[in-house]
Formats: sequence, C-alpha cells, structure tokens
Amino acid sequence: MTLPDLVPIAREPGCRTDRVGRYSDGQFYAAVHGAHRDDDHESDPDRERLRWYAYLHLFDVDGRHRRSDISLVAIAPYLRGELGDQAEARLVGLLDQLPGRQYGDIAVQLFRVVHDGVTFGLIDESDVERGDWVELCPDRLGFTEPWDGLYST
Repeated sequence: MTLPDLVPIAREPGCRTDRVGRYSDGQFYAAVHGAHRDDDHESDPDRERLRWYAYLHLFDVDGRHRRSDISLVAIAPYLRGELGDQAEARLVGLLDQLPGRQYGDIAVQLFRVVHDGVTFGLIDESDVERGDWVELCPDRLGFTEPWDGLYST
C-alpha cells in the first residue's frame, strides 16, 4: 500500500489530537509541544534545552497546508504552573482567531515547516521496518494503516 493523498487525523477529546477540526476557511491542527532543535543531538537528561511551542497549522478545505503560526512559549523542562497557563493562553488566542471553529476529524496533505530550527509538519517517514508511516512532528505521533486517523506514539 502507498500513503494516502490525505492523511486522516481523528480528534480524540482529552488526548493529543484534542484541538483539530474545521473552520470557515478550511481545517486546523493546534497544539502545545516541546522539542529540541533539529541539530541538537546532545543528551539532555534534565530537559534543560526543551523548547515549548504553541502552534496552529492551517489547511484549506482540500487539506493543503496554507500556513503555520508558531511561537516559542518557554525553554524549560516542563510546562507547569505559570508557564503552563501561558502556553494554554497562547494556544487559545490562536484558536480564537478561527471563525466558525468546530472540533472534529480532519484529513490533510503532507507538509513541512522549519521554525526556530525545529521541524514541524506531517512527514513521510516510511521505511522497511515500519512500512508506510507518516509522522506528525514535533509531536511524534505516527499514522499508518489502516489510515483511520488514530495515532501511535
């Protein structure tokens, strides 16, 4: 089997795909997630270099990537307390810009954006071991057959 033209992403309330859906101009995926820069390969056992981003990916009605709004919230081991509140407020601010927002399943094309040295996107990472595989980065959510929108971590 080959990758589908549109990769389904199922909304799972209370889980990592909680903030996906449609709005008047298309589809969206929003999240807060921590990541190291792509070129940061050194050990970070205390997570001191973890960069936390709030981001909103926008797609047209046919699932083509339009743009991504990405902002650094903090560099910290964890988002707790005030930092967690700041991240949530930033994400809510991004989502509040979407007219007619409704949460639900989406289906989008592969895309890649590099921001602040971190890759964001829905990227083909197929290989012999995993087979057909698409990874949502930096979230590290994997999508594969039966292409039902559910993810693996």
